[in-house]
Amino acid sequence: MSTNDNTSTLKSVVDSTTGAIQNAIGSVTGSTGDQTKGQAKQNKAEAEYDASHATAKLPGFTASSSGAVTKDDPNRTAGSYNQTAGSAKEFVGGLTGSESLKASGRQQNQEGQQQEAKGQVNDYVGGISDRVTGTLGSAVAGVTGNKAAEQDYQKQHDAGKTTQRGAEEDIVKKADAESTAASRQ
Repeated sequence: MSTNDNTSTLKSVVDSTTGAIQNAIGSVTGSTGDQTKGQAKQNKAEAEYDASHATAKLPGFTASSSGAVTKDDPNRTAGSYNQTAGSAKEFVGGLTGSESLKASGRQQNQEGQQQEAKGQVNDYVGGISDRVTGTLGSAVAGVTGNKAAEQDYQKQHDAGKTTQRGAEEDIVKKADAESTAASRQ
């Protein structure tokens, strides 16, 4: 479970901005001490940002720096399977000259791509929803002094963040692959 120690994207933005301002003030006043402190804050902010986005993507699961592990939407796994099976059918159809098998494989591949995309959107939107609900619930529980609820909401936030980051990673990976394939044509 996260203890909100240096893994917040918002905290990294605030620290980066503070560091940039302190660095600029040091430049204007000629204070190398302020410049150094400002640069140190910016470096710390970059590390915070990286920690906030740290995920390990495994087939069907995502783990994050908060310690949360989440399972992917079933459409992502099924879609990936259908793409693989469709590509295999298309390949075998091409080898054997079977146009119907080739067309069937192409269709299954396309349906798998759509299915996987649907699962990615579900995970991304669901992750954001869990992050927001967890953050707000944790804040309310903190104000009311309900430590158990605060911890539960923090777990919900961390799981949502992990789910969102896992979907982001797959979406970016797919976009990069498509961009590389397009540049080769």
